[in-house]
Amino acid sequence: MPDSPTVGRRERKKAATRQAIADAALELFLEHGFEQVSVRDVAERADVSTTTLFAHFPSKEALVFDREEEVEAALTAAVRERSEDQGVIEALRAHALESWVRIWSDPRRREFHALVDRTPALREYAERMWMRHAAALGAVIAEELGREAGDLECSALARFVLEIPTLAQGRHDPRAAVETLFDLLIHGWRSQRDS
Repeated sequence: MPDSPTVGRRERKKAATRQAIADAALELFLEHGFEQVSVRDVAERADVSTTTLFAHFPSKEALVFDREEEVEAALTAAVRERSEDQGVIEALRAHALESWVRIWSDPRRREFHALVDRTPALREYAERMWMRHAAALGAVIAEELGREAGDLECSALARFVLEIPTLAQGRHDPRAAVETLFDLLIHGWRSQRDS
């Protein structure tokens, strides 16, 4: 008997509809700009009703960040499901190198970031989303380390880790940048005196 249940037809259909809506939204937003595209335009492009669209996405901004729940689940799983001999920071480093670096190679990444950067509503949504991710990650780190909920060090670590994609983005070698930033988290800042 398999460990995980197979995904049923209904769930596959819901996932396909959700993906079609997200794909249609991103295409339209990249073509015309976020403000110029209505929810109705997205629904028409995806061939669904606006009611169906809102059953999958709570807001227009959420259409752009369609993998929000998956991102948070993957972050928390990286900490919870790490091997016994692996530290929290090393588990997060492995996750970043596997998932974040791969995302940066997506050819639409620059267009996506440009869309977010030039759209105040999307920038605000992204900030709130990352704060929610930081809170969830901080809570899991505290739980895994046997610390109290809201532990300052765990919260700070989560925030620092979630700044890494922003700091590494656009670097000549994003993988090396991620490694450098995680080394900084592990070893701290080592200042050198000018000679």
